[in-house]
Amino acid sequence: MPDTATLSSKFQISIPKAVRTAQHWEAGLTFAFIPKGTGVLLVPVPKREALAGSARGASTTDYRDRTDRQ
Repeated sequence: MPDTATLSSKFQISIPKAVRTAQHWEAGLTFAFIPKGTGVLLVPVPKREALAGSARGASTTDYRDRTDRQ
């Protein structure tokens, strides 16, 4: 059975330790809630420093944008 959590009267949920450990999540991490059908995706928001250099080497030519869609 998967790990479960209960929504408290203050609308709070504690993430099970097994999940936090497996995902390497620590206190203070910010999350985005993305509605998906009848559920919600819980996605950690990366810190700005972690994104530095992620687009290095990306080509600024020969790309598609919305006007290229058919």
